[in-house]
Amino acid sequence: MPYGAHGPRRSDARRNRMAIIQAAVDVMSDPRAPVMMPEIARRAGVGQATLYRHFPDRNALAEAVIGYEISRLEACVDGPGEPVPFRDLLGEVLRTQVTMRSLVALTYRLDPRTRERYERRMITVLAGPLRRAQDRREVRGDVRARDLALLFGMVEGVMRSAGGDVDAATARTDACRSIELMLDGLMERSSAL
Repeated sequence: MPYGAHGPRRSDARRNRMAIIQAAVDVMSDPRAPVMMPEIARRAGVGQATLYRHFPDRNALAEAVIGYEISRLEACVDGPGEPVPFRDLLGEVLRTQVTMRSLVALTYRLDPRTRERYERRMITVLAGPLRRAQDRREVRGDVRARDLALLFGMVEGVMRSAGGDVDAATARTDACRSIELMLDGLMERSSAL
């Protein structure tokens, strides 16, 4: 096989795929920007044909972004150095849920089994840090890993209840306030003070 038949092309494809995912994260984190495939391609520095070759539709792109975000969380949990406190990890997950509203909307268009698979993966990633925080008596002992799904649902409820009644910035502020209240409710009394 001649040099370059698969090697550099594959590395270019991986690089393009990652650029598209990172551009999608940027677009999905901007509350003012609708998730437009041409805008994602532009920000990634690729043509639309390249974007659609990697991700034939928004659902495929949403799955890739969810997987990327969970992988980042896994790297944070399993990474070297001092472990990140559970409260900070969970707070970041919940704040991402608030800021990446277009990703959340796309997630609800996915097959329910697919959504459940990602939710289980997220809970699995957080289960170890939760147990360690409970062992250190930082988090209430009666909190179970599956309770995290309730917290995800609560944040979603706050965001949806705001609906058209308030502007997006106020809804995000209210949701972030509710996250802090929820996190305080998880903490042991002595560590919350």
